[in-house]
Amino acid sequence: MLGKIIGAVAGGKIAKQTSGIGGTTGAMLGAAAPFVLSRLTIPGMVALGVGGYVVNKMLKKTKGDEELPQPENDTAPVASVPQPAAA
Repeated sequence: MLGKIIGAVAGGKIAKQTSGIGGTTGAMLGAAAPFVLSRLTIPGMVALGVGGYVVNKMLKKTKGDEELPQPENDTAPVASVPQPAAA
């Protein structure tokens, strides 16, 4: 029972970050995850992990999130304190 509660909380938080899935749907998927994982064999778990990795890489490639652009060298940091003008 504790595994279902933890899974539901984790699934709800993940669903909030994923477009197209609501918090309730994520909670239900998270609650079902321990049941599904307990029924999988070791090769099934490995295949699930590899499949998730491949899907993640494909999604990042299509979104173009491989590397974030780096700021130029002459720019100030975002959270810098304003400095008085030189006289």
